[in-house]
Amino acid sequence: MHKSKYALIILSLLVFSTSCVEKVNEYKKGNVIFIHPDGTGLATWNALRILTKGADGNLNWDNLPAIGLYRSHTKNSITTSSNAGATMHAYGVKVPYHSYGMNETEELTSLSGKRMGIMREAQFQGIKVGIINSGSIIEPGTGVFTASEIKRDMYESIAKKIVQSGADVILSGGEEWLLPIGVNGRFGEGKRTDGLDLVDWAKQNKYKVVFNRKELLALGSDVEKVLGVFAYVNTFNDMEEEEQQKLNLPHFNPEAPTLAEMTESAIKILAKNNSQFFLVVEEEATDNFPNYNNASGTLEALRRADEAINVAQNFLKTNPNTLLFVASDSEAGGMEVIGPPSQWLLEDSPLPKSDKNGAPADGPDGTSSLPFMSAPDQFGNSYPFYIAWSTLYDGYGGVVARADGLNSEFCKGSFDNTDVYRIMYLTLFGTNLWK
Repeated sequence: MHKSKYALIILSLLVFSTSCVEKVNEYKKGNVIFIHPDGTGLATWNALRILTKGADGNLNWDNLPAIGLYRSHTKNSITTSSNAGATMHAYGVKVPYHSYGMNETEELTSLSGKRMGIMREAQFQGIKVGIINSGSIIEPGTGVFTASEIKRDMYESIAKKIVQSGADVILSGGEEWLLPIGVNGRFGEGKRTDGLDLVDWAKQNKYKVVFNRKELLALGSDVEKVLGVFAYVNTFNDMEEEEQQKLNLPHFNPEAPTLAEMTESAIKILAKNNSQFFLVVEEEATDNFPNYNNASGTLEALRRADEAINVAQNFLKTNPNTLLFVASDSEAGGMEVIGPPSQWLLEDSPLPKSDKNGAPADGPDGTSSLPFMSAPDQFGNSYPFYIAWSTLYDGYGGVVARADGLNSEFCKGSFDNTDVYRIMYLTLFGTNLWK
């Protein structure tokens, strides 16, 4: 064969090889919906499934195909804090336990090399962004994505930075940190000492401000930015069951929108005109209730988180260029389901106050109540069970990351908390930081 023909063949192979490499390194950009049911682990999801669907049923969470076994340690501790966990999600690097969007008290450079978190970087790229929290606006699971401070308890500064971040959607509680002392809002008097009225600031800066479910669901299609303030502190009443009963308080404020309603409303605003968007959603009550060892409150909160997952799943069906990612950062309370066949565990017999090792034993009305009853299994049978608690704190636990949609195949195997940043960054910007 003539030398020129050899050269042509070799050149063709090189071109083909190069094009293949380029295709391998091309990643489609899309939307990210990150749902953070704080404080939940595999045991928590098992409990909800058994209670609401039966041992053989499936939650919306169960239908997320990709699974990663989440590692939750920080730079200087085995168990994490909510603020450090959120910082590692938002920046992709290990930080100390007390960090809130910083390397403890120092400015933090993210894994991408930018001196900002992933949500701020998305804003600079023209991507619409939103945060939702069933707790206070200053909660770090969402707050860290738009604010940084040297201490978690610098509430005035954090609330100001979040509201003035320019995020398109901000839905939460926490009115106390949005108003000055002496100014009464929908739920109570403000606590700000700087005289700044952040609700008024939002109105002056083209935000539509809403205060309850009715107002949120009545928003028109022309709304571009919304600030939702749904409680003085949290939209839920996190305390022991016995204290709730004494005060005749429900788990959640019935006037506040559910996490699913907030998620659906946010998606409608952010996805308008097929805009690319980034939404972070936190159910804070799944962490706070187990910190009081309140089993029924925990399970109701997790049911609401599962409803929000379903809202995102429905959006994903018609918008496949979306990553739906679900993960906690630790496991609160050390919940465990106990349901052996025994003479004392009967549906009409009160539970003992605790297990033999002293672990509190909860039914739907707290300790010493009747047990929970499971939904029917595949044979139509329901069984009594109770929740045993190992701690009041957040533990390392068995956190499971799950995903569906665009780039969900990257959620697999051993999945570090900093990998949350990597999978979201890949989807938002098309850049693979696993290399």
